[in-house]
Amino acid sequence: MECLSEMVREDIIREVKESEYFSVIADETKDLKKTEQLSLVLRYYYNGAVQESFLEFQRASQLDAAGLTQNIIQCLERFGLEYRSNLVGQGYDGGVSNGRGVAARIKTEAKHAFFIHCNAHCLNLVIVDAVKAVPEADCFFSLLQKLYVYMSGSYVHQKWITVQKDIYPEAPRELQRLIDTRWACRYSACKTVMDRLPAILRVLHEIDLENSGDRSVEARGLLAQINLTFFGNLSTFRKILGEIKLLSDVLQSPSLDLAKAVDLIHALQDTLDQYRSESCFDELWQDTMDIAEQCTVASERVKRRVQRESLRLKGYFVDSPIGQHRCKEDDKDKFKREVFYPILDHVHAEMEKRFNKTNCDIMRGIQALNPKSKSFLSEEIVLSLAGLYDCDIEDLKHELYQARKVVQRRAGCGNELSSVLEFTTFLEPYKEVFHQLFRLCRIALALPVSSATCERSFSVLKLIKTIYEQL
Repeated sequence: MECLSEMVREDIIREVKESEYFSVIADETKDLKKTEQLSLVLRYYYNGAVQESFLEFQRASQLDAAGLTQNIIQCLERFGLEYRSNLVGQGYDGGVSNGRGVAARIKTEAKHAFFIHCNAHCLNLVIVDAVKAVPEADCFFSLLQKLYVYMSGSYVHQKWITVQKDIYPEAPRELQRLIDTRWACRYSACKTVMDRLPAILRVLHEIDLENSGDRSVEARGLLAQINLTFFGNLSTFRKILGEIKLLSDVLQSPSLDLAKAVDLIHALQDTLDQYRSESCFDELWQDTMDIAEQCTVASERVKRRVQRESLRLKGYFVDSPIGQHRCKEDDKDKFKREVFYPILDHVHAEMEKRFNKTNCDIMRGIQALNPKSKSFLSEEIVLSLAGLYDCDIEDLKHELYQARKVVQRRAGCGNELSSVLEFTTFLEPYKEVFHQLFRLCRIALALPVSSATCERSFSVLKLIKTIYEQL
């Protein structure tokens, strides 16, 4: 096994050296013995494709920035990689690159190694912060987790399986556990609960009628919270998280480049903007009422004492959980104003904050290498990117002029290019002519989009360690 792994590693190092420019992606996890392991992956362009190749696991004895930086640099030096001149990017999920952390320390050694925050992790943070900003949404996910925990109990779980077999012809399904680091995957949790709501309510009602102490009290409490507000949140997040999960899955593709990632992020923002319309909300509210009718749950809640509004705040919208009214279940407009629109607005605002790279020379430069971009081969933007990587500006100006002519002639023949990868592959046979432009394209493709490849290696680490422990 050691010989085979060495052969594979030698091939990877050979490809990286031939491709010249590469990025390093790193993430850490604990193995079965609770020892911190650092996963190292190299991303580069080779033979017409973008490669993300796992290099090795390293035992991380020190988890501070200095220790992790030393691990990464020693690894690159051990394999003879020219990181000082050829390392063009660093990709982490944020956990190993805070402040004057790993990214800043490595950049002092390799001036072209710009840090790219994992886009999948950024998307996860968008949902986390948006949910925390809307009290009703935060309570909704807490209730989903309570349902999962309650249905996982041995007695309740058996009844849960029996009720599903009685109601549905297909195989029983399990409720999904909510994971803080995988918010986009909560779409599956919302979908399962929506598809199995009648069964959930029947289980809770049956246990409530048993009068079996704590178990019945918990069932009664959960039933009291499964109301029209809950249904509205369920419909809302199944819709929004469904769109976000699609983007999350694509962002974790090893072959995705930053130009395409930006296009997909903008497409999601446009979709969320369209959701903020009367027709979209009417459709969602109808889904909510259909669920309520299907589950035979009354849409009216017990009347509560109406909290008086401060005369000083009359006519103002108070964006604060302090003194904020809970949404009445029979008030469609109030749900829209206090739950649906705030969720959309906070998601949109967080995406603007975390993905707004329009002023970043690197992102704008990569977009200018995308044939589908409006700024394709824009001299000002491309030269700005070239300045970051010490390209020969005069040569690049001539190459840009000739490249525009060649691409236009190709498009005139019906052979249009559609991505940075296709453009790079097109230039490769003429790399001696378009030396600087081809170099920029390879750098653009080598820049990381996410750290998902490192995370995939963790499952293999667990498998290897488990087998090793059994030997």
